[in-house]
Amino acid sequence: MTVRIPLKYLATLNDEALGEDTDADFEIQYIDIGNVDASGQIHEVVTYRFTDAPSRARRRVKDGDVIISCVRTYLQAIAPIENPTDNLIVSTGFAVVRPRPGVLQAGFCKYALRESNFLAEVECRSVGVSYPAINTHDLGDIPLPVPSYTIQCLVEKFLDREITQIDSLITAKQRLLDLLAEKRKALIALAVTRGIDPKAKLRDSGVPWLGEIPGHWIITRMKFIARIQTGIALGKNFGQQALIEFPYLRVANVQDGFIDLSDVKTMLVPIHDASTAMLRKGDVLMNEGGDADKLGRGAVWDGSIDPCLHQNHVFAIRPTNVSSKWLATWTESSFAKAYFLTMAKQSTNLASISATNIMELPVFLPPLTEQRAIVSHITRETAKLDKARVATERTIALLKERRAALISAAVTGQIDVGAAA
Repeated sequence: MTVRIPLKYLATLNDEALGEDTDADFEIQYIDIGNVDASGQIHEVVTYRFTDAPSRARRRVKDGDVIISCVRTYLQAIAPIENPTDNLIVSTGFAVVRPRPGVLQAGFCKYALRESNFLAEVECRSVGVSYPAINTHDLGDIPLPVPSYTIQCLVEKFLDREITQIDSLITAKQRLLDLLAEKRKALIALAVTRGIDPKAKLRDSGVPWLGEIPGHWIITRMKFIARIQTGIALGKNFGQQALIEFPYLRVANVQDGFIDLSDVKTMLVPIHDASTAMLRKGDVLMNEGGDADKLGRGAVWDGSIDPCLHQNHVFAIRPTNVSSKWLATWTESSFAKAYFLTMAKQSTNLASISATNIMELPVFLPPLTEQRAIVSHITRETAKLDKARVATERTIALLKERRAALISAAVTGQIDVGAAA
């Protein structure tokens, strides 16, 4: 029979910590919340001298502990500590759960902390909207399902075997996603630099990192075939001017190759200011920056909301003598993305590019009819890849659901693990 007992009676919490008197040159291996993924894998442990380490690098761990995030609890950053180095330290954003010998088996604990009811209680007791957190006292009050110690050992053995198989399948599917993404990039890169006529004569582009192009294409820069419009900054003080409410697009709306209109915000601005940031159908929207993957990310605006403005972190590129779809496809290519990264202003994990640098982007320009033909070819071929990507992502989601359900069923006694062994 499985009973539920509050965690504080099954394990101790946060037993050890580094003192402030630690030698400044003491080298630590550090795990932060972002280093633990939702499946319990620890990635990219960072080395610091104690004096240079974040102030939250304080919790000591030992073999058999399980760490569980007490901040941003929706991330479910939970991981077992196995054979750690003597200097492994984790963030104070984790609670370090140390099972009591003979009461809670360490291998069972790493799964019990992922049981669905326990996780739901953690989220329910967390406080805060954008940064939900739970304190150690409340965490300790949440009950865990606890079968006999013998059954706990059988559950660990059963789940280790089953979860390893599921995780292997997930890894294989994620590898397939990476391959599909690479194939998509390669397809676009080839089409926008060589076209779709294999018999076309090539010539040197004159741009070392771009190589050869069809001889009848021209090379220009963005500033000669489009103009750029900057958006409106949020929170601007308009004084006593009359304000009108308009929908506007922000970085979250501008995805790679499409515009996401599932959550469109509004802003109050004077009519004159609105006119300077009004979108037109056919504008190519591009993100100023953020994370590296957002840099230059964009798509063609189809005018589905009219009128509609854009925030200052989203540029509107307005083509003149070029197809909007060609320009958007070119900016999606690996060549344009490499240019954006090279020209961007970089900071820790963030990058941004100026309107001036965007307008200096080299652009290959086939005749207009060829632009349309190449874009149609890319659309057809990438649609096949996107279909495979969606199916693969669905499979991964189902495998993760199966993983979670299996853990909950095993630790709560719904599976006879003795018979399954």
